[in-house]
Amino acid sequence: MPSRQFSRLSLCAAAIGALALAAFAIAPSRAAEEPVIIPVPTVDAREADGIQTAVLAGGCFWGVQGVFQHTAGVVNAVSGYSGGSKDTADYNLVSSGRTGHAEAVEVKYDPKKISYGKILQIFFSVVHDPTQLNRQGPDVGTQYRSAIFFANDEQKKVAEAYIAQLNAAKVFKKPIATRVDKLDAFYAAEDYHQDYLTLHPNQPYIVFNDIPKVEALKKIFADNYIAKPTLVNKAKATN
Repeated sequence: MPSRQFSRLSLCAAAIGALALAAFAIAPSRAAEEPVIIPVPTVDAREADGIQTAVLAGGCFWGVQGVFQHTAGVVNAVSGYSGGSKDTADYNLVSSGRTGHAEAVEVKYDPKKISYGKILQIFFSVVHDPTQLNRQGPDVGTQYRSAIFFANDEQKKVAEAYIAQLNAAKVFKKPIATRVDKLDAFYAAEDYHQDYLTLHPNQPYIVFNDIPKVEALKKIFADNYIAKPTLVNKAKATN
């Protein structure tokens, strides 16, 4: 089994063997639960000209990327790292949990087709469980934290207002743990991480954790769902 796939089934890069596999089997997973239907944000970004960028972290980037690749209005979604330095933007280093990076996805979108607020609504509703601190399901560590990396003051305002709105409405059983941090840089992940959900639909981690997220997008956000994903490596994915 490739090392990347094995580490995804472990609680962290250092937890290997039978203990890790047992933990994967019993760990709580957001993907296995019913998605949370949440209200639209009362504060949203103004429609801008040209393609805009949102950088989001919500656990393993395979599923985050997969959901937004099936979202109408998204022109590109790239898995990568944010929160640390360029020198440590490497999967093996990020997996240590000591680089400051979070596994993140850079979502480029057309604001005339989808708003920043709608992207956040999808992020909080079907992409991940925003109440989990420094983990998502079987994946544990600061690299799996929930975070919104804002590119400007307007994105910061929308993100903070939406979190406050959802907390006030008690949409989730626990307070939202999502961090709102300034985007200093985004570094694309290694090529073998791109389009992972599409290229490996039968991989056990993908089947259990990520396919249900895409199905939830299709069910809850039918108007925003597209069946054909917008891929990074189009030629590779069609071979």
